[in-house]
Amino acid sequence: MENQKFNTGKCLMTLLFLLGLLFSCGGPESFEGAYVNTAGSEFSIADDTLVVEQGEGNQFLIHRRTGFRFLDDQGRPGKRQYENEEWRAVYDRNSEVMTESRNGVVITFNADRSILTVGKRKYKRI
Repeated sequence: MENQKFNTGKCLMTLLFLLGLLFSCGGPESFEGAYVNTAGSEFSIADDTLVVEQGEGNQFLIHRRTGFRFLDDQGRPGKRQYENEEWRAVYDRNSEVMTESRNGVVITFNADRSILTVGKRKYKRI
């Protein structure tokens, strides 16, 4: 009888462990969050933020907020300016690529979703 209790407990612990693995590995992809990129050239500096929101199914809404400053002839930054855009994107599980609907911009993520890439620009999740 005591041996049967031990085996039942052991089986229950193994089942709970496997269920934990299933839910942690097999859950839905989480792309939601804010991602930032800072870029500059001889003409300007810019801070770009992408906020990704889950829509229905494999659809996503991406809010792009950009703050930038043009540099004068001496390299001094001018007044800060802002631009906002709204993107709609669809994620394809087979190719693991998100595509923006209007312009066909391709968006990819690294394995742990800490880096989002748009073209050659890399955005870090904050």
